[in-house]
Amino acid sequence: MTPHIAIVSYFSTGAYDTNTVDENLLLSSILEKLGISHQIVAWSDPAVDWSSFSCLLIKSTWDYFDFYEEFKSWMKAMRKLGVPVLNSLDTLEWNSSKRYLLEIEAKGFPVIAGLILEKGMEVSTSTVLEKITSEILIVKPLVSGGAKNTFKIAKKDWASNQVKIQNLVNEEAYLVQPFVKEVQEVGEYSLIFFNGKFSHAVLKTPATEDFRVQHYFGGTIHAIDPTSQMLDSCQKLVANFGKDSLYARVDGVVCGGEFYLMELEMIEPYLFLTSSTEALSNYEKAIASRLL
Repeated sequence: MTPHIAIVSYFSTGAYDTNTVDENLLLSSILEKLGISHQIVAWSDPAVDWSSFSCLLIKSTWDYFDFYEEFKSWMKAMRKLGVPVLNSLDTLEWNSSKRYLLEIEAKGFPVIAGLILEKGMEVSTSTVLEKITSEILIVKPLVSGGAKNTFKIAKKDWASNQVKIQNLVNEEAYLVQPFVKEVQEVGEYSLIFFNGKFSHAVLKTPATEDFRVQHYFGGTIHAIDPTSQMLDSCQKLVANFGKDSLYARVDGVVCGGEFYLMELEMIEPYLFLTSSTEALSNYEKAIASRLL
C-alpha cells in the first residue's frame, strides 16, 4: 500500500498559533521531500475520510481541550478504524489530562504536580492550603493548554475567592499547583526528543511581571544547550513515559539545582523546529525511520 499520511491539525481561529512558524507546513515539506503523499486535515472536520490514510501524524490539534468530549469520541472512532497513529492513541489519551503529572510524581520523579479538584466536589480551603505550601497558587483546568483559564492567586486571598473557585470546579476539574518563582525569574526549559533521542532545547521566558511563558502572552524563546544533569533527567522521563513516541517535549524548571517536570507534552506540542539547525533534520530522520 502506498503511504498516504494525514497531518492532523485543527480549524485555526488564531487563538493558539499567533506569531508562530506554521509547523504543519514544515512537516508537509518533510513528507514532500521524502516522497510521501499527505494532506493537512482538521481532526474535527466531518468531511474527512480517515480510512483513506495509512497513518495519522498528530501535529496541531490545539483546540482538543475546548472540545474534549468530541475529541475523545474522535479518538474512539480512530481506534475502531485501526489506522496507525503517531503519537499513539494510548499516549494521546493518557497525556490529554494533567492527571498524569500526579502519576509521574507517585513514581518518584521530581514534578510540579499539585492537587486535583475533581469536578463537582466541595472545595476544602484547608485541604488546599495544607497541600500547597507556596504563598502563591496557580489554578488551571485539568484538561487545558496554552495557559487557557489559568490564573494565579495569593494564598491569603484564597478564602475570598472560594465562591469563584467552587463555581469553576462545579463545571470541570481543576489542578492547583504551587507558583514556581524560577519560571518568572529564569524561565521554563523545553527539551525535544524524537523517537526517544534528544534533538534540541529552548528556554521560554515570560514577559515582565507575567508568569505565562507562551509567546502570545509576550514570552520569548531562546535556543539553549541543556546541562548534562538536565538532559539526563529529561531522558529518564521520556524513557519511562514516552518509550514509543515519535516526539516528546519535556517542559520543566530548575529549582535548587534539580530539574522539575512541569509538562510532558506528547499530544500536540509546538516543537520549535526553527530554533536550531539540527531540529528539522532530526525530525525528518525520525519520521523517515517510522514511515519508510
